[in-house]
Amino acid sequence: MNFPLLREFGSTGLQVSALGFGAGHIGGNELTEAEAAKLLHGLLDLGINLIDTARGYGLSEERIGRHLQQRRHEFVLSTKIGYGIEGYDDWTSPIITAGIDAALQRMHTDYLDIVHFHSCPVETLRAGEVIEALERAVQAGKVRVAAYSGDNAPLAWAVQSGHFGAIECSVNLADQRVISQVLPQTQQRQIGVIAKRPVANVAWRFAQRPVGDYAEVYWERLQAMQLDFDPERLLDIALRFTAYTPGVHSCIVGSRSLEHMQHNLALLQQGPLEPQLYAYLSSQFQTNDQGWVGQI
Repeated sequence: MNFPLLREFGSTGLQVSALGFGAGHIGGNELTEAEAAKLLHGLLDLGINLIDTARGYGLSEERIGRHLQQRRHEFVLSTKIGYGIEGYDDWTSPIITAGIDAALQRMHTDYLDIVHFHSCPVETLRAGEVIEALERAVQAGKVRVAAYSGDNAPLAWAVQSGHFGAIECSVNLADQRVISQVLPQTQQRQIGVIAKRPVANVAWRFAQRPVGDYAEVYWERLQAMQLDFDPERLLDIALRFTAYTPGVHSCIVGSRSLEHMQHNLALLQQGPLEPQLYAYLSSQFQTNDQGWVGQI
């Protein structure tokens, strides 16, 4: 299998694979240490070089550090901070510094490639305290790229502020608002873009409304859009729709299965969707849009 297409990540100087790994799935006890190690090494062997994690993803950061520290130079490491450290108030300057230092220690590395504020409120961004703390970490060489992960008003502010070299946001068939409202600006400013939820939580796998499930909102939207495709074909369409949307550099998929990631990689290697199909999917969102906002 060919290696995934590497893309310049905005003006950051980094290169990322078109398919990245969302490492939340290795944070729980569903995988043993040996299984987590096999998965992580297998991803790098496939050429998937972006690994996206977060402080809130259980054992994820620890496992990345434990199993990949000898291959640190082979991948781009993205994590998220801002909360959840005992003895610190969330979304303050001290917790930003402490969060970065804790991530460095857990992942056995001297630097973090991309550090995102994890859904930081827009009022906190405007106050500037947390941004200054993150920028100090960049100046100190602990962080290469200051980034923001989230959607809607805080995302728009982050993109326009000039403080961030990268963002992570929802981009998929059922979550297209950023395509017209945010991505033109990120392209103009040469901001790196990681698309999360590229397959819309595979919401079409439910025959009926999945009440209370993470995928419920997307299920409702896809029902309104009336996309009449076979479920297996829809996975192909959804992933390629997101990965080849202009302005997206990498789309992250979470899985506990290396075979699933291999399958996703094979789908992407088919290239972009046909222009007519992409236009149809865009029009179905726009026509049925009921004020749908980005899912955080």
